[in-house]
Amino acid sequence: MEAPATSRQCVRFGAFELDLRSEELRKDGDKVKLQGQPVKILAILLAQPGELVTREALGRELWPGDTFVDFDSGLNSAMKKLREALGDSRESPRFIETLPRRGYRFIAPVEEAEAAAPGPTTSYEPPVQALAGRRLSRYRLPVMVGAGVLALLCIFIGAFGTGWRERLGAEARLRPGTGQQSIQSLAVLPLENLSSDPDQEYFAEGMTDALTTDLAKISTLKVISRTSSMQFKGTKKPLQQIAKELNVDALVEGTVERSGSRVRITAQLIDVRSDRNLWADSYERDLQDVLALQSQVARSIASEIKVDLQPQEQARLASVRQVDPEAEIAYLKGRYEMDKWTREGFKEGFRYFQQAVQEDPAFAEAWAGLSDAYFEWGQVGIAPSAETLPKARAAAQKALELDETLSEAHVSVATIAAAGWMPSVAEKELQRAIALDPSNVRAHQAYGIYFRHYGRLDQSLAELERAEELDPLTPKKKNNLGTALYFVGRYDEALEWFHQVPDPDLDSEQRHRRMAEIYEHKRMQKEAIAEFVASLRFGGKADLAARVERSYLSSGYGEAKNTLLRGEVNWAEKQAKNGPVTKNAFWIARDYAILGEKNKAIGWLDTAYENHSPGFEDYKIDPQLADLRSDPRIQELARRLDPRP
Repeated sequence: MEAPATSRQCVRFGAFELDLRSEELRKDGDKVKLQGQPVKILAILLAQPGELVTREALGRELWPGDTFVDFDSGLNSAMKKLREALGDSRESPRFIETLPRRGYRFIAPVEEAEAAAPGPTTSYEPPVQALAGRRLSRYRLPVMVGAGVLALLCIFIGAFGTGWRERLGAEARLRPGTGQQSIQSLAVLPLENLSSDPDQEYFAEGMTDALTTDLAKISTLKVISRTSSMQFKGTKKPLQQIAKELNVDALVEGTVERSGSRVRITAQLIDVRSDRNLWADSYERDLQDVLALQSQVARSIASEIKVDLQPQEQARLASVRQVDPEAEIAYLKGRYEMDKWTREGFKEGFRYFQQAVQEDPAFAEAWAGLSDAYFEWGQVGIAPSAETLPKARAAAQKALELDETLSEAHVSVATIAAAGWMPSVAEKELQRAIALDPSNVRAHQAYGIYFRHYGRLDQSLAELERAEELDPLTPKKKNNLGTALYFVGRYDEALEWFHQVPDPDLDSEQRHRRMAEIYEHKRMQKEAIAEFVASLRFGGKADLAARVERSYLSSGYGEAKNTLLRGEVNWAEKQAKNGPVTKNAFWIARDYAILGEKNKAIGWLDTAYENHSPGFEDYKIDPQLADLRSDPRIQELARRLDPRP
């Protein structure tokens, strides 16, 4: 298909303008950094506004038949960059709509204008440019006058307006009445503990967490999670480098000093783009009033950066609850321990949360923390989920009774509802949690996992990517994102995320198992065996790992895989004689399914269902269970769950 020999063509949509010849994208006159495959995809979509462009069609246009490329990975990566450049999202698209497993559609109004001044061309000519001319012509008569004006405007901007355009674009982003660019994202760096007692470290971290939480209530501000900001505790890195790694405009840093019943906080706000100190202040309060102090600091920062607060946000920042000081200390210690993400941390966190609610039974955050600790006990096998879920549910409901506006409490209720096969309740609570706190990482993460369990994989990825964006340096988010990519078959991307997670952690056994299955799919048997062996060792099965290695060396991959599966199920059956292996029930069902022993696989799935075993919810999408899902017994199992919302 030949492109027409015309002068440079300027296509507009929203605040954007794309020159189809030079492949230059601008927003409000400012050049947008976008090149390569993403801008070519945009040109193709703009050529057919309102119409489906399939993934296969994009692949044929972008990568010739003799080009070797991981098509899915390449296209997904290019689409992600394009959406970032446009400020678009899959879940609420303004420009590009995703049709799952089919392709994409450009949904915004498109206008065409001709720029008279020819510009340099690239080697790429949009293959559907001629089609663009035909399809855009349907709108030519109604907008002929407007198109002429736009053409003249493109000529003026291209020939004379570069400096004016850049000044206009910059001024549009300035705060009213100042020469300072507006701040749209920030992170609170770990407040430095100036107390003479090193045991007060948890208190400084707790203050960091509280200030982050208060600022995250502002819907128009992106606030990075404390768990990512904590990676820079004690660092000597320049602030500009920290801001770049966290992808924020500004940083809050300061100190905390506690002496007896008095607390002193100093804080400053730094615009890292201009290296300007925008605001600094110090506060001293009695420990009894520490929560009022946190809210005052958050309000001062919000006022300084001139964000528009909604009435409900103003009310939440202004409301200050009274908490027993000893309860507050116990709560901060509990969160400090829980964030370690270890079995011992969960046990210690539980102990401190119990202490907090005993000291102050009206402390909603402590009840939410206690709920989370109970839930994690069941997930990691400290106690059976069937025992911990009712206790977790009661604690979460207590938190909501005390404070219905507490986002964390809604996340706790949602997590328990999802584990208790109540999807409609879970989704409602997660939506409420995000409305209350748009930067609540746990809420976005839980929502992503919820969508995954119910097969809504595009939405799952969008939420998990949002969680990773808000908490970019925490391994747990990368593991969840890798798992979601595994389930949608984007194996290379999944491996990239999995490889970023350090070992050991509580997910190591299952993560290396999934990595092994990816390598198996890619027919990389040596790498697959290495990951299977790693999974066994992280699961405490060193003897079986050694047998698998010997079997691979002596008899090859098939025999080694059989040794692995037989060893796993034999271990489980042996353990079951002394009580059900509820924590691993779902994974044992998978092993029996891979071995082709359908009856035993379904029996273990039923055990996983009855005991709320971790991972069971994935039975609807797990590729290893595909052959079981048509069995009437599995369909009956599905009917016992709440209907999908």
